[in-house]
Formats: sequence, structure tokens, C-alpha cells
Amino acid sequence: MIYMLEDDGGIRDFVLYALNNSGFEAVGFELPSEFFDAVSLAVPDLVLLDIMLPEEDGISILKKLRSDKRTVNLPVILLTAKGTEFDKVLGLDSGADDYISKPFGTMELISRIRALLRRTSRTNSDSSKLLCIGEINVNEDMHEVTVSGRKITLTLKEYDILCLLMKNKGRVFTRDELLNKIWGYDFVGESRTVDVHIRNLRLKLGECGELIETIRGVGYRIGKSV
Repeated sequence: MIYMLEDDGGIRDFVLYALNNSGFEAVGFELPSEFFDAVSLAVPDLVLLDIMLPEEDGISILKKLRSDKRTVNLPVILLTAKGTEFDKVLGLDSGADDYISKPFGTMELISRIRALLRRTSRTNSDSSKLLCIGEINVNEDMHEVTVSGRKITLTLKEYDILCLLMKNKGRVFTRDELLNKIWGYDFVGESRTVDVHIRNLRLKLGECGELIETIRGVGYRIGKSV
């Protein structure tokens, strides 16, 4: 199930029509209050979220989703007429998994949705495993991350990046490789997306964030190979 929060009825109806005719089940909401009422009853598989909304803006809504344990890992794609770098970074900093500016084509939007859902599905189907590097511990079966015994909350993309780096200790991943492996080969975006997520991940890891090394001119790795 996909929830779409968009106050423009024309855009909302058009996107919902395209989604429902592409094999998805999608429901639209005009007001944030209606959206949260629906989420309280059933958490969707993905959310399409406009930024400019009545009652409260999309960034505020996104932050509420990320602060709730039921929706902390819920995939979210921002839809907005704003297209400046500042707005993109603000959305990503707030926990968005992807960002698409209006006007957009439905084929591109559906491609982004499928890529994000594939990534989510692969993450959820991973076999049980405990990853440990330094004081960072990841229980993939529980989808739980602890640092020095303290549980921390990561977005889906931050979690996926951390697991990928930890599973490949010492290996350097370029930004393009991370975009392809985490966002999918059909992702259309900027390499800065990776930098923003790495920065947020380091902040949440605290002192252990230093374990994620920047290899100048190349990309990132966690820990040196032994």
C-alpha cells in the first residue's frame, strides 16, 4: 500500500490513477490530519509526501514519521515544486529516502518507487546476522543498531549504507557504487545524496562515526582490512 499526501487534487488524482494502473495499491490524502489518522490504523509500504501543505509542512510531517518507532524506517519520497539544492539537502537531512521535483513524469516516479521498494524488500529478507566493528553492533534480524550498548535509530538508507560498509570491511565504495547499490541502478539523483546520508550516519554513530573513513577523491569505507 502506498499513501500519497498531496493537497493539489489534480496531481493527486493523476498520480493515484497511474499507480493503481501499474500494479500498486495507492490511497491519497489532502490533509496531514487525514494522513496521520490512516497511518494510526495501518502503516503503508511507502509514502509520497508533498512539502507545501495546509495544516503543517511536509518536513515537519517527515520528522514526526522518523521519531515514531512504527514509522522510523518507512520509505518516504518527497514530492515538491521546490528544486533548489538547499531544499533537497533539507529533505534528505530530515530523513527522506528520495526526492523528486515537480513537474515530474509518472514513469520516472514509478521507477523510483519500484527501486525503493526493491531495496526495502531485500533488506527485510536478509538472513539473521550480527555485524560488529568496534563498538558498532548491527542485528540484522531485529533491524537494530547499537553503539557502545546504546540503541540508535537510523533511517532505512542510513541502515543500508552501514550494513553494506560493515559487510565489506576495508573495501572502498565510490559514491556511484553506493548510489547503485543502495538507491538502485535506475535512481536519478546527485552524488551529494550519498554525502548527506554519510554525514547524518556519522553524527548518529557519535565517536564511532570516525570509523567511516572518507577516501579523498574516491568514496568511503569502514575500517581498514585486516
